[in-house]
Amino acid sequence: MSLESSLHILMMYPRHEEVGREVRIPLNEGIAGYVAQSGETLNIRDAQNHPLFYNGIDKNTGFKTKNILCFPIKDESQVIGVAELCNKSPGAYFTRFDEEIANAFSAYCGLSIMHSLMYKKVADAQHRSKLSNELMMYHMKVADDEVFRLAQEDSIAPLQIHCDFQNFSFCPRVIENQRTASVMLEMFQGCGMIRRWRIPRDTLARFILMVKRGYRDPPYHNWMHAFSVAHFCYLLFVNVGLIENKIISELEGLALLVACLCHDLDHRGTNNSFQVASNSVLAALYSSEGSVMERHHFAQAMCILNTEGCNILENLDDKDYTLCLDLLREFILATDLAHHLRIEEDIRQMSLDGYDSGNRQHHTLLTSLLMSSCDIADQTKNWDNSKLIAELVYSEFFSQGDLEKAMGNKPVPMMDRERACIPKLQIEFIDGIACPIYELLYAIFSGNKVSLTKRGRNGTGNVKDIFQDSEIEEEVLEAIRNVGID
Repeated sequence: MSLESSLHILMMYPRHEEVGREVRIPLNEGIAGYVAQSGETLNIRDAQNHPLFYNGIDKNTGFKTKNILCFPIKDESQVIGVAELCNKSPGAYFTRFDEEIANAFSAYCGLSIMHSLMYKKVADAQHRSKLSNELMMYHMKVADDEVFRLAQEDSIAPLQIHCDFQNFSFCPRVIENQRTASVMLEMFQGCGMIRRWRIPRDTLARFILMVKRGYRDPPYHNWMHAFSVAHFCYLLFVNVGLIENKIISELEGLALLVACLCHDLDHRGTNNSFQVASNSVLAALYSSEGSVMERHHFAQAMCILNTEGCNILENLDDKDYTLCLDLLREFILATDLAHHLRIEEDIRQMSLDGYDSGNRQHHTLLTSLLMSSCDIADQTKNWDNSKLIAELVYSEFFSQGDLEKAMGNKPVPMMDRERACIPKLQIEFIDGIACPIYELLYAIFSGNKVSLTKRGRNGTGNVKDIFQDSEIEEEVLEAIRNVGID
């Protein structure tokens, strides 16, 4: 019998075939009701003459109850059910030894029931999660004709996209948003990914369009940011020869490009600290592991890959498929700036000792550094782009700061529109984060083509000089005011 305490009802499931259905009895009636309320075991030798005996079952079935052993089934704190044994055979009645066996059996019953209930809750949660994902994917669904048009477009050479498209000085944000999906497809083509991994062109087209729709529209962490990050990864392939020079493997190259494209999927315009402080659903899911948003970005990437017609990895063999997903997770998690700061000293020591391609730890540090260099590549472009990025980033930061104030919290200075000094903050970011990243790449790649790292160092240096120019400070502040975040 199971206990429905909120209804004060006992649900009885007799073994008698002629009953064939559950029987409900009030919780305050019968021997089972007493045991359910008291939590005591009852061993009754003469059931028919016992004052608590409920004879309804006997009348309905013709069964004659002679003796009863009734005992509670408990979880850690309360009675969750009752077991009732009738008419011991062989024997005239249940003994003290039978009671001991019943109590031991009761403990296992309690565990089994609780595990069963927990399993059902987990299964229900999984079903709800699957339903939510299906609903989300339905609203992200790309029309077949849109996929067809993109897949059937003629290939375009890099110079047809822009004369400087393959140069580190080129800012991909000048490309119109409606052209970015086509250009992204051509970057996969130009890197040899389509041919090497036998990616159907229509599958890649659907994947790119789904990823594009998977980005929300915060000021900075949106599709154009992902496109810019992926473009810098493309530049690493073309100019540094990451794959041709065997700096990374072909599979790592595929994972790196996909990770750059997917690394901020479904970004909400707030950082990891905000997720934890606001007790968000994402924090509940991922905060124990750290890198809350990055784990969510990876989960969203997996949802898209698992959507029908979007799995660009479908032609990989089982070993490569599993490894590629592991790499994708590793690379996306590496975009957590806190992670980069934790390993920065190890990367610096590696650059001093000399990069050893056979050292697994060195290789992991290098790929993390590559992801970081792609993620902040906007800092290596010209002044106009850097000014635009400052506008977008601080618009997003100040929006989060406003939310934190509304929650009764005090935002850090960079998130507080009333305290932030943008030129100073930009200089600190360039000095403390951006320049060291590209200086480390320069040190590691000093024996290879180094146009990448020279550009990175020079670009960030030039931007820093501009931000330090007191005459330009008012221009920066005015640009921020123009986007409504002052």
